[in-house]
Formats: sequence, C-alpha cells, structure tokens
Amino acid sequence: MSGGYILVVDDEPAICDLICTSLEMAGFKSRRSANGMLAHQMIVNDRPDLVLLDWMMPMLSGIELTQRLKRDPRTQDLPVILLTARSDEDDRVRGLDAGADDYIVKPFSPREMIARIRSVLRRAGINDTEQALTAAQLVLIPAEQKCQVNKQDVPLGPLEFRLLEYFMRHPNRVHSRAQLLDRVWGGNVYIDDRTVDVHIRRLRKAMSIDGHEHLIQTVRGAGYRFAPTADLNEG
Repeated sequence: MSGGYILVVDDEPAICDLICTSLEMAGFKSRRSANGMLAHQMIVNDRPDLVLLDWMMPMLSGIELTQRLKRDPRTQDLPVILLTARSDEDDRVRGLDAGADDYIVKPFSPREMIARIRSVLRRAGINDTEQALTAAQLVLIPAEQKCQVNKQDVPLGPLEFRLLEYFMRHPNRVHSRAQLLDRVWGGNVYIDDRTVDVHIRRLRKAMSIDGHEHLIQTVRGAGYRFAPTADLNEG
C-alpha cells in the first residue's frame, strides 16, 4: 500500500484505539505500530501520509525515529506529529528541533488532534484523505477504492490504483521510475524499474475513455508526470 493513511505509533493499546477510532470517524485511514523499529519499516515500505508518534516507546523513541526519518532523503518530507505527556517548553522545543512538524500534549482532545493533522497535511501540500481526487472527468475515491471516468467505473488492479492515487496526489511533478518504485511499491522492494512501464501501460489502457490516458505524460529521459489540465485530444 502507498499513501492515503496515517500511521499511529504508540505502545499503549488504549491510546491507539482512541486515536484510530477518531481518525476513522474523521474520514482518515489508519494503521498502527507498537514500537519505533517496526514503525520505521512500515514507513519505508508503505509510505503513509503522516505519522502520529509517541515520544516514549521501547526500542526506538519517538525523538530518535523522527531524527532518523528526517536524515533519510526518502522520508525527510514525511509529516510527523509527536504525541507526549511532556509539556515543558524545553521538551516542545526539543521535539520541534528534532524535525517534528507539530507537538500534541497528552491528554488531548480528538477534535484538536484532527484539526492539527489537517493543518499539517495542508502545509505539506497533501490532499485531505476524505476527499475524492479529480482531474478532467476522472474521479478517484481512495476511501472506496473506486475510480471512474465520465461516471463509468474503471477497473484497476491494486498497483495501478496506488500508482494513480500517487500521481493525483502529486500532480505536475516529474517522477523518475526509481521514485515511483520507492513511493508506490515500497523502499524494500527490489525489482527492475521497467516494471513501472508495464503498470503505466496498464493504467493508461484502463483510463482510455475520452482520451484520459493523456493525463499521464512520458517525460523523455526523466520519467512520468500527471498533468490534470492536459489536452485530452492530444496524440
């Protein structure tokens, strides 16, 4: 899986239950991890949209994991919000200096948490996961795993769906094959980068209603770009 969810990292099951329930009620998808080491593996493999991270955890603390994420070019732009019972100003400064995008002190209001998550996602340029993604007559609804062109259902395999979702969340950027493999397939997957071309062809074929395949452009020598305002009649 890639993107479209929030990873909750906390070794207290009751806290995880509360957070995940609040996220799902607000329209977000969530996954959970009880320790920093497992969370790091999940982040590299699955690339969440945001990480809610407890400060005090076994094996790898929230501060240490935040620092590790911010040092790694693959994850340095990933939004991180620290959750902690530490309320001193020095602790807040330490958390933000480690690279956290925000800091929430326990106990906290679920409404405040959701508001802060949406604020951080907006600053990071990430669309709210409860909203449908649109371009021309193409509509992608991540929460329902549904894709339509001109109100016609478009059958997509899991990888093609994740690829299109990633494109639509990051429009008008050129993505190399290596970047797509890292963000869509996962950082620990070792396959030939030409595999991307195969799935791009499948995705374009599925989208070829009224010329919507032209939204996915090949940038010679560089990779691919999703252009929401492309001319659907080109080519």
